[in-house]
Amino acid sequence: MIHPWHDVTPAVEGHDLPGVFKAIIEIPRGCSNKYELDKGSGMLKLDRVLSSAVHYPANYGFIPQTLAEDNDPLDVLVYCTEDIPPMTICEARAVGLMTMIDGGDPDHKIIAVLCQDPIYSEFHLASNFPKHIFKMLKRFFEDYKQLEGKGVEVDEVMPAETAHAVIENSLEAYAKARRTGGARGLVL
Repeated sequence: MIHPWHDVTPAVEGHDLPGVFKAIIEIPRGCSNKYELDKGSGMLKLDRVLSSAVHYPANYGFIPQTLAEDNDPLDVLVYCTEDIPPMTICEARAVGLMTMIDGGDPDHKIIAVLCQDPIYSEFHLASNFPKHIFKMLKRFFEDYKQLEGKGVEVDEVMPAETAHAVIENSLEAYAKARRTGGARGLVL
């Protein structure tokens, strides 16, 4: 069985990382269940049902072979016109970065568009999006964390270049952890 975090190559043929990459979806747009990767098995586990009347405003997942500051794969929100089923590999392009401070630690979210979506594929910058989309995104994270009794600060969406730097750092951190066995849950 293939492990989605370790065995899926993040590069997309004919494109350069970090601008275009493979994303693996954990949570479809519109869902109120919080699924996340079980690092040991590579399966999805139900982490929780959101405790507020909110749902994910975009398809949510991770970039394979990345290691973020929270020792998880790097999070990505993939905007497209359709819901993408869990454990689907898709090709995405980074358009921005949203950073949250969650429990005192940074939690980066890459903002991306589905490359094969005829509407969203035309968006190359976060500034191409209607402003209200990111207001909803910010409010989503604030609301669901608040009703779980957790404080969170959500920063404004930054440009794609900032996202590229975070992706590069996460790719390097994963490669180092893979070489040294230093990542929690990292299967060698």
